[in-house]
Amino acid sequence: MTTNSLLAISILIAAALLLPVITIWKKRSPARLRDIPAFARLSRSLGLSIEDGKRIHVSLGHGNLLDARGGSAFAGLAMLRSISEHTSVSDMPSVASAGDPVLGLLTQDTVQAGYQAAGVEELYVPTTGRITGLTPFSYAAGAMHIAQNENVSTNILVGHFGPEVSLLADTSDRDNVTLIGASDNLTGQSVLFASTQDALIGEELFASSAYLNADPGHAASLTVQDIFRWLIILVLLGGAAGKFVGAF
Repeated sequence: MTTNSLLAISILIAAALLLPVITIWKKRSPARLRDIPAFARLSRSLGLSIEDGKRIHVSLGHGNLLDARGGSAFAGLAMLRSISEHTSVSDMPSVASAGDPVLGLLTQDTVQAGYQAAGVEELYVPTTGRITGLTPFSYAAGAMHIAQNENVSTNILVGHFGPEVSLLADTSDRDNVTLIGASDNLTGQSVLFASTQDALIGEELFASSAYLNADPGHAASLTVQDIFRWLIILVLLGGAAGKFVGAF
């Protein structure tokens, strides 16, 4: 077993041990999360979409769940679960799109879970979760059609996006639709940063569940992320200091 594999396993074991302990702690003392403008805008958009009778379009990119791109897809599914629950009783419920067959099936299952949580499973329609294309640009073209023709008030792009996301950003801008986006791809993230008023940067992509839900488990996951982030920073600083001292 390689050193990298041992390190990855050690991190997973440490996270698994920390998460339940911190979850119990968060139940006793509710978390205070820092303000992220994109999530404040999203919460406002959810309320306005129901009042105005318009849709929320959640697009999850074209990431493969079996490789490194799967993390952003799961983060998008967690956001979709919460949004579908909030908008399930609306005249124009939220709609989801994806560019991967497995991810497309999971969008339908996730939306249905949101309806079940809201107690209105009978209102669920399978076509609210769609596969709009199997290549990056065909997927973007299909998602553009939803944004332009289905009375959408907010486009939420969370997942794996490359340069094709510029087409969706341009459509949102021309139709005066609110755009909230995040990508695990550097090119896609740079396009979204330049195109959205409130972009999600870096690990903010994985914080959506904690901001949209009051569940202590989601807040605990953010705390575990912070712990490992500071540990990595300390290791990097320690290594740099060791090299500096060794040079003399």
